[in-house]
Amino acid sequence: MTPFPARAAALTGCLVAAALTLSACGSSSSTKPAAGGASGGGKSAATATSAADFGGMDALVAAAKKEGTLNAITLPRDWANYGAIMDGFTKKYGIKINDENPEGSSQDEINAVTTRKGQGRAPDVMDLGGAFALSGAKDGLFAPYKVATFSSIPAGQAATDGAWTFDYGGYISIGCNESKVKDCPKTFADLLKPEYKGMVALNGDPTQAGAAFAGVYAAALANGGSFDNIQPGLDFFAKLKKLGNFNPVQAKQSTVESGETPITIDWDYLNAGYSAEFKSKGINWQVNVPTDGEYANYYNQAINKWAPHPAAARLWEEYLYSTEGQNLFLGGFARPVEMDAMKSAGTLDTTAAAALPTVTGTPTFPTDDQTTKAKALLAANWSKAIAG
Repeated sequence: MTPFPARAAALTGCLVAAALTLSACGSSSSTKPAAGGASGGGKSAATATSAADFGGMDALVAAAKKEGTLNAITLPRDWANYGAIMDGFTKKYGIKINDENPEGSSQDEINAVTTRKGQGRAPDVMDLGGAFALSGAKDGLFAPYKVATFSSIPAGQAATDGAWTFDYGGYISIGCNESKVKDCPKTFADLLKPEYKGMVALNGDPTQAGAAFAGVYAAALANGGSFDNIQPGLDFFAKLKKLGNFNPVQAKQSTVESGETPITIDWDYLNAGYSAEFKSKGINWQVNVPTDGEYANYYNQAINKWAPHPAAARLWEEYLYSTEGQNLFLGGFARPVEMDAMKSAGTLDTTAAAALPTVTGTPTFPTDDQTTKAKALLAANWSKAIAG
């Protein structure tokens, strides 16, 4: 997911109240999942498209417990409360989670799926930025699956067959260590000030990491660009580099705590998490959602079509989209996809919701095509823009 280490490029949408509501998109695989896995109700776990399809939740739980293991990938424990989520899943079902490469990127996840087909160490589940979720679905890498609460997910926020589904989202924000920076920046324009020399960091490489990709998109919006034109964002970071303000170190929990990245452009739930965690250590971490470049988006869940533990993979998805799982995301300052539905049902953790970073207005979002073109432009030009 990347503190976020390097995750991936994010998806499209529009905000409704405190939850993010994104525009319709998606495609599904035309190839069938690999056969195999535990069976229930006459259905293989590897081909089950819902718990009901497998024979019900009890059957799915039993099959998953029999497998005993879930292979996850790139899930930092300090990312959107994933530590508590993984612990909660293991405590509830007794299933061990192997969390590989927690500081990795969405591209790393896709690479692991494509290079480890048929291997027991292949990832069962993925947490992906939007561009990677779309490309993975088009390449037929995911197993279609609809969780029990699928109807609570707003239209357009999941592939129609459940090949990918939004899980949690947030806003690009500027985090700042008030103990090291006299006057913290609140906008992208502020970041160009000479007093921030060597201080401004992204959470990874924007050609690989969702948080960094979103940071460049937000910078484009702040500098006369649009979702059709991310070039001003690229130009902004080239200027930041030329001024000496850009810090090439990947911002994450350890660099924030050490002071190596005193100003970070990152998701608000990560920066808010740092603020809460480091307060007791004497680090005053300020979080601002820049008004000149407001950008919000979701990450996506997907199941590897060749998952070595297909029942555990599906049970993991059921847990993430349960009331417990969604409120755990909220406890990590991330906005869960079922937030509006839970608010209406009275199951939302209102205390955690009240602690979310403040935002104003209703942002707009890029389409799938705009996101894909922006990603291609960065892939071709990012290294040149910050070289030297």
